[in-house]
Amino acid sequence: MALLLAAVGTYGVVACSVAQRTQEVGIRMALGAAPRDVARLIFGEAAQLCALGLALGIPASILGAQAYRTLLFSTQPTDVQTYAAVIAILVCAVTWAATVPVRRAARVDPAVALAGRVRQ
Repeated sequence: MALLLAAVGTYGVVACSVAQRTQEVGIRMALGAAPRDVARLIFGEAAQLCALGLALGIPASILGAQAYRTLLFSTQPTDVQTYAAVIAILVCAVTWAATVPVRRAARVDPAVALAGRVRQ
């Protein structure tokens, strides 16, 4: 459930950001930015969100695991393999969640975006 919540939240934030910045993306594309450049920009923002979540979540989970040390069996509270697997899964989920907004941003028609008649 936490992974689903993280993916849906990331999708919502990135989609809202793309919707609000449609004119900016249109200007970038009108000035010569390729769709891959726009995709790199949006994926970069999603990666920053993921990095911030990991930077806040990993220390919090380590502290929380210390509190539950007596309830853990056959694993340590700071098991590196578990943390690595969780980080990899979260990065994949964020990448997947950002794919739809990235595609939408890469298909922005500069003429329509600059005219201000953007279809939501």
